[in-house]
Formats: sequence, C-alpha cells, structure tokens
Amino acid sequence: MGGIRIGVNALYLIPGGVGGTEIYLRSLLAALSRLDPANEYTIFTNRETGPDVTPEAANFHCAPQPVRASNRPARILWEQTRLPLAVARRELDVLLNPGFTAPLLCPAPAVTVFHDMQHKRHPEHFRWFDLPAWRLCLFQAACSSDALIAVSESTRADLLRYYPIAPGKVRVIPHGVDEWMFKIGQRRQPSLEQPYLLCVSTLHPHKNIDRLVRAFAEFRRRRPRYRLVLAGMRGFHASAVESLVDGLGLRGAVEITGWIPREQLYELYRGAHACAYPSTFEGFGLPVLEALAAGIPAACSAIDPLKDLAGDAAVLFDPLDEAALLDAMARVSDDEELRRCLSLRGPAQAARYSWRRAAEATLDLLESVAP
Repeated sequence: MGGIRIGVNALYLIPGGVGGTEIYLRSLLAALSRLDPANEYTIFTNRETGPDVTPEAANFHCAPQPVRASNRPARILWEQTRLPLAVARRELDVLLNPGFTAPLLCPAPAVTVFHDMQHKRHPEHFRWFDLPAWRLCLFQAACSSDALIAVSESTRADLLRYYPIAPGKVRVIPHGVDEWMFKIGQRRQPSLEQPYLLCVSTLHPHKNIDRLVRAFAEFRRRRPRYRLVLAGMRGFHASAVESLVDGLGLRGAVEITGWIPREQLYELYRGAHACAYPSTFEGFGLPVLEALAAGIPAACSAIDPLKDLAGDAAVLFDPLDEAALLDAMARVSDDEELRRCLSLRGPAQAARYSWRRAAEATLDLLESVAP
C-alpha cells in the first residue's frame, strides 16, 4: 500500500529530558524518511521541541501544538482532546504514538509503542504522584490502540501478562543501532594515560548506578589511573548518586555529564577503555548495543533482554552481586585476549539490528492497520 497519511504523536518529547525514547523517535523518523518517499507524514510537536525532529524530506511535515510536554497534565489533556481533532482535520489514515500514551478516542487507527513495562514490574521506582497516571494512561493506550509495538520479546511478554489484550495485537520491533557507532569502532582511540570506563545511562534507581559506583571504588584502588564516566540524563536518583560519589571520595574520579549532544557522546565512546551497564531492568538496552557496535569491550547485566542483545559479545554478570560486577569490570579492562575477542564479536552482534529494519517493520505495521 502507498500514499497513506501517517501522523506521529511526538507531544511527549522533551529534548534532553526523556532519555532513550528521544533517540528512538529521532532515529526512527530519520530512517523512515530515507526509506519511504511515498507516504505523507505529519509530526505533532510541542513548545519544547524544535523543527529539527522532523526530517527535511518533502513528505514530512511539522505540526506544532501550543502545549508543553513538561506540564504533563496539560500535555495528556491536549493529547486526549485536541490531538484527535487535529488528526481528523488532516484526515490522517493512521497515528503512530512512539511514547507509551495515545488518544482514547482517535478518529484514525492507532499504533502505540511500549518501550518497557517498568511501572508494572517495578512500581517502587516511581514517585507516588506519578504512578497512578502511568497506570491509567498506559492501560488505556494498550487497550484502545489498534496495534502495539514492543521493542523486545520481554516487553511483549510483560504486555500480555499485565493487560487483557490479544497476542496478535503486539508486534516485536527491536530498536536499531546508529550506523556511526560502527565507524567509531574503526577509529577508536582509548586513552592509555587516563583510561576510563563508560556507562551510558539515565540516573534512575533501576539503572543500579550506586552499585556500579561502589564497585568502581574498589576497582580503582588497584587501578588508580582509571576514571568512571556516567553519561546520560539526570534522573530521580541523580542526587543520591552524587552523594555516594562524594561519600566514597571519588569526586575527581567519577564524571557525571548529564544529557549531552550525540556528537559529544560519540567522542566518549571513541575514547572509552571499556563499557559497563549494570541495570536491573530494561525494556531494550540501547547503550549496550551501541557499545557492541563500536567494538568496545563491554560488561552488562545478565537479565532479559540484555542477554539476547549481547549474546557472547559481552561479559554478563548478576547485577545484584557487587563482587560479580567488580569481576566483570576487571575482566573487560585487564584481560587483553578477552578484550580482543569482544572487540571483534561486538560489531558482528550489533549488525543484526538496524534502524532501517526497524523502520521497514514499523511502516509495514502502520500500512496494515490503515483503512
């Protein structure tokens, strides 16, 4: 099918403020623009989001809405009341909701993306005043949407476990990986004088950064030249992590960057001696995939879906075992034969994932539900 009108609900996007779902949206739209010149796309944006999220292709159009995503109640209200009117006015054939939530009464078929089900699996990591809205809005989106995208098999299993939906309603479409990461791998220059371990992660409780910092404190006692770089959005746990860093006397050895531009992140990947990802829960695990693509020796949690994502291209460890985490960090830093093997296996494993394939599968689903 060709020539349909596709809407994209980007009202949730706060540049630099929503973590990996921003990378997902920007990467998917860019891949769709390269793949699909036939269909027309309308990207509904908010006051915080500039036009750069909309690809420059002639069939992609930006439709700014006068609402701020940082005011979540106002954004949800707009999504439920005014967005359906905009969809109807533009006579769209299907609406893609890349950020968990969707209009209840949408005049076009809706496809909604679920990146994880953390609010069900680990509600203790949510602020008490946020959790009811998460539960209500995501339940409504899952039940009212015509189709759902799960970014991993484990997220699909969670959707079917927690919501009364038919298995055929959920399609697994994994993320891709930035092609630039493979090029970084071809010209990596890890620092020998001041080597650093890199962890690309939002500072949320389930990311297990406090355990990583404690393990790094022990790691550094034997390797005083090493630093730890924590790159990612400041989350609910940022202050606690900073206090722990200070309490362990690591202020000069641990760098917390906050959200940074992709170009700056590329440089951090290029110079990293190794990567560590100790998360206790994931919907997908894009930073692991990026580290593999760049050929960086990596250690990550032995949890779903990271185990499938990494295969034999990373050192796996129990994220609740600090000694196991420390051992994994030591192995990917010190064992030169292992480092060579992982550097070769990583890009081959990561090549199984691409944004083009993600875009092809997403477009196929959108066209299948459009009237």
